[in-house]
Amino acid sequence: MIGPFLCLLLINIYNMDAKGLYKDIIAFCESNADSEVVKKNSRDFKDGFIGYGLTNDMIQIKVKEYKSQSWCSLELIYKVSKLLVKEKNYELPSFALLLLNEFRKEFNFKTFKEIEHWFTLGINNWAHTDGIVQYFFPVLWKKEIIKLEDLSDWRISKNKFQRRCVPVAMIKLLKHSTDFNMLLDFIDSMMMDPEREVHQGLGWFLRECWKKEPLLTENFLFKWKNDCARLIIQYATEKMSKEERLKFRKEKKY
Repeated sequence: MIGPFLCLLLINIYNMDAKGLYKDIIAFCESNADSEVVKKNSRDFKDGFIGYGLTNDMIQIKVKEYKSQSWCSLELIYKVSKLLVKEKNYELPSFALLLLNEFRKEFNFKTFKEIEHWFTLGINNWAHTDGIVQYFFPVLWKKEIIKLEDLSDWRISKNKFQRRCVPVAMIKLLKHSTDFNMLLDFIDSMMMDPEREVHQGLGWFLRECWKKEPLLTENFLFKWKNDCARLIIQYATEKMSKEERLKFRKEKKY
């Protein structure tokens, strides 16, 4: 005979809602907290790190466990992600990313809009930003769920990490687009962005462009070398020879 507590537990398992899943994830994080992992992770975040101290493997295993449940659906993940990405503890937005990634075969334009909303709610570090690119944008580009124009407003977002996402996501687009003039025109308005994280993203994108279209990319860099942040030029030219890099030194003003 099933006792009342077990019966209640089974009901909760088979009728999990977003709030219940959110609480379950937090309970899992709290019960597996490790200060040594927090200390280790802190080395990669110069602005500070707040977290429980879970390894990525632990999160992955738990995500797979959730995904195997009959109640786990894309719509549920949309809802719980809105709760998770608001949180300061690093692992909670990580759960949102990995849970959503489990449904990549079902991605559509609504998925893109949900991700877009995450930046309003709380994506606030380079790791989650680059994770969004790594997990989601290859699918969004390949299936033509979005077009480059859909990132237009991201270029002027108040969230610097949403702005960073634009050039980093465009690196994935290089596999599907050969219109380099269009791509370079698209980031032109971002070249005077004030934030280091955006500079890194722009530099990485331009470096990858240079590998495919060196002359066109060099012309673009010549245009900006005296005005844009030096970090952009540094990243963009890091695969060039020393002699080639010298061409992109900032000219002295007399």
